Amino acid sequence: LMENVEWSNETFITEFILLGFGNPPELEIPLFLLFLVIYIVTMAGNILTLVLVVADRHLHTPMYFFLGNLSCLETCYTSTILPRLMASLLTGDRTISYSGCITQLYFFVFMVTAECFLLLVMSYDRYLAICNPLHYAALMRSWVCIQLVSGSWITAFFTSTLITLLMARLTFCGPNKIDHFFCDFALMLKLSCSDTSLIELVDLLLCFAIILPTFLLTLISYVCIITSILRIPSTTGRQKAFSTCSSHLIVVATFYGSLIINSDALRDLNKVCSVFYGVLTPLVNPLIYSLRNKEVNEALRKNSLSHWSLPPC
Repeated sequence: LMENVEWSNETFITEFILLGFGNPPELEIPLFLLFLVIYIVTMAGNILTLVLVVADRHLHTPMYFFLGNLSCLETCYTSTILPRLMASLLTGDRTISYSGCITQLYFFVFMVTAECFLLLVMSYDRYLAICNPLHYAALMRSWVCIQLVSGSWITAFFTSTLITLLMARLTFCGPNKIDHFFCDFALMLKLSCSDTSLIELVDLLLCFAIILPTFLLTLISYVCIITSILRIPSTTGRQKAFSTCSSHLIVVATFYGSLIINSDALRDLNKVCSVFYGVLTPLVNPLIYSLRNKEVNEALRKNSLSHWSLPPC
């Protein structure tokens, strides 16, 4: 199963084997069908959300602009992981080329970084809407929203490019088995026979410069939001204010909770947590935002009725 290249008396790996869940053969087809349903629902839900945000002028607000970008990200996110996983379950071929593994790692780092920033931007949007409503329209103008989203995507691009370039400089001499269902960054480093001190240092610095600040700022935003909501005298006012941010809070808790549990200290739960933030989070995001949001439901109902209504006689 392992292809090698001889060069300067050393053996370099050109393929990796993704061990996946270590499932017996009789479970491969049921797991394939399960992940196929998840993939179809995820893609349909996120694409539908994106189409609604673009098509319905009532959803042309900062909150839904950010939601549309998140739906676009989740569509790409799940497509980075699930198609390769389903192919291995269907065919039994668990090998992935070196270039394919590096490419998958690039997009995975890109999506995780972009999601950290987008969730922060969305929490900032909810903070302004609830804690500073009188200045919301002035602070969240269209060009500000575009700058915030563009900054998120650009930062993610440079972060993933840096990590991928450093990873591409490493050599892998064997073994070539990755105990995961995708090309996990930490597990790939353990397989390298090169000096990984530089990339580990860069990864640590990026975590302190990106992951930790975005998490803390998002947390601070919601502490301020919840504090402001609790100060509202009427119960109806508190419920209305909390309903505008509860969906996003659920997504933030799911995403960052999975990332924290997925740390090296809890490596035994790595696969389980990866399923949460890599597979289930993109699935539940459109469900949470759609089922708990009256404006999205109204836009969906209106567009459905206008599509299926008969023309006048």
